[in-house]
Formats: sequence, C-alpha cells, structure tokens
Amino acid sequence: MTSKELSFGIVRAVAIIASILLLLFFLYKVATVIVYCIVSVVFSLLLYPLVLFLRRKLKFRNTLAVVVSLLLVIFLISGIVLLFVPLIISQGENLSLLDINSLENNYNRLLNDVTIYLNSHNIDLQQIAKSSNLTSFSNFEFIPNFLNNIVSTVGNIGMGLASVLFISFFILKERSSFSIAFKNILPVNQKEKVLNSVEKINEMLSKYFLGLLLQLFIILVLYFIVFLIFGVENALIIALLCAVFNIVPYVGPIIATFVAGILIMISSIGTGADFASETLPTTIYVLIGMFVVQLIDNNISSPLIFSKSTNSHPLEIFLVILIAGILFGITGMIIAVPFYTSLKVIGKEFLPENKIIKALTKNL
Repeated sequence: MTSKELSFGIVRAVAIIASILLLLFFLYKVATVIVYCIVSVVFSLLLYPLVLFLRRKLKFRNTLAVVVSLLLVIFLISGIVLLFVPLIISQGENLSLLDINSLENNYNRLLNDVTIYLNSHNIDLQQIAKSSNLTSFSNFEFIPNFLNNIVSTVGNIGMGLASVLFISFFILKERSSFSIAFKNILPVNQKEKVLNSVEKINEMLSKYFLGLLLQLFIILVLYFIVFLIFGVENALIIALLCAVFNIVPYVGPIIATFVAGILIMISSIGTGADFASETLPTTIYVLIGMFVVQLIDNNISSPLIFSKSTNSHPLEIFLVILIAGILFGITGMIIAVPFYTSLKVIGKEFLPENKIIKALTKNL
C-alpha cells in the first residue's frame, strides 16, 4: 500500500465518521419531529379500521372518511378535556378561599415539628434539604416554577397533538400511494421479509395499544373505587386524570399520587374540615389506597396484559423502559415498548439464526 492510498483511506475514514456524527447530531435535533412521525404512524394504524368501516359500510369517499374519523377523535379528546372543566372551576373556587398566610404558618409549624422530631433521632433535616437543593420548598419558592412547568407541558402536548393529527391525516389519505411507493423502493430480494415485518409489527402494536387501553381502564376503575370509599369530590374526574398519568411507566404513578394528594387537600378548603384531624388522614388513606392499586397493577394486571400483547418477559420490559428513560427521558419511556417490539419483529425476520435474537424472540 502506497502512502497516497494510505492517506486516501484515512481521509475517507475521517469523512465517513464525520458524516455519521453529523447524521446523529441532525437526528438528535429533530428527535421531536421523528417522535411525532412515529406516533402518527401508530395512530394511523389504530384509526385505519374506522376509516375502512366508513368507506365500506357507509360508502364514504376516502378523504371524507379520514376527515370524519379524525373529527370523531378530536370530539372524543375534547369531551375528555371538558370533563376536567368542573374540576378546574371547583379547585379554583377553593383556592380563592385559601388563606395563604394561614397555610404557610401551618406548613412552617408542621415543618418545625418534623425537624424537632428528626433532630431528637440525630437526623439533621436542614442539612439534608440544603444538600438536596430542597430549601425552596420551605418558603413556597417552588410554586411559580411548578406552574410554569405545567403551562409549558400543556403547550407542548397541544403542539404535539396538532402535529400528530396533521401528519396522520396525510398518512391515512395517501395510504395507498405511500404503500405503493414503499413497495417500489424495497430491494427485490428483501421485499417479502420487509412486508412480513410490517404486517407483524402492525399486529403486535395493535395488541399492545389495546392492552394499554385495558390497563388504563382497570386503573381508572380501581382509583375510582378508592376515591369513592373515602368520599373524594370529583372522584371520577380525578381517577381519570390519574389513570392518564399511568401512560408514562413507573414515573406516571408517582406524579398521579402527588397530583391526587394536592387536589384532595385543596378540595377540603372552605368545607370547614380540620386539616390535622380530617383532611390529612383522608389524604394519607387515599394515597395508601393508590399505592395498593399500583401494587395490583405492577404485579398482576400489567405483567399479564403486556406479556400477552408483546410476548415479552416482564423483566425484559422493565429493563427496556428503564434504559429508554435514562437515554431519552419520559418520551423514551412512553415509546420504549412498541419500539422494542418492532425491533424484535425485524430481528426475527432478518436474523432468525442469531442466538441472541432467537432467545429474545422465541415467543413471537
């Protein structure tokens, strides 16, 4: 090998590495758009049976069937959102009755009592708070940041929902064209494997999302029962809100518990209920009930539902969600299972003899 060939090889390798890094950087920057596209594809797969029904049974034209299907989804989402209006109004009325000075005094008194108790057991709460950056909680500085995060999250959800609906419209409307174009660009020797993979992925994802809806319904019913037992106002709406949070694996239930506790305590404002003897015990009992519901979900319903819908071991699903959460945050946790299931299907179709793939896909 001459020095010229060696130099050319080095330059080529550097160019390839640089191109790969630029591609990865580009994908990182447009990760949100990619997620929107993936969600739109999945949403389109779930909505396509309704479009077919409107076209075949009611003789709608394709575009009209797609528009009607999306409008039905929008009305459904709007109906669910409107369910929360009475809750928001009632909580707003309760907050208007809130005596901030009294609340802060009670909070500081409670914090002081807890500090004295912990100090008697050689636990320095103030030092723990400083080392954990929790000092803002002692003077309510966290409230503006919390509200800003809520507003930002709602805005992002609205933007994401609009983007998904817009992309889904064209996917459903031009489904035949996309399908033909997709088949035409496939290599002839790999076309059958790719089409088999797409069909299997469609089947597996449909089962997964139906399983997810079943899981959320079970959680909704159990939460509703817990709230009814302890006389929580707006029990159904709060149960629905908490069930929706469970879309995010593992983290969602924690958020749901926190939100439920806040809403229950706010609901007691203006009712004349004593905080120490009535509101706080009720809140604790409800949180214990929610914890029991999560134990049932994590150990019974979720493993049974998702093991059957994805043909994966519960430990396997847990590790996949944990890794995706570390790498990509909450978004990664939400899409981890369907994405991993798709990879398993592709791996089984294209690398059926690989020992690792064979071990992971033996139940597919």
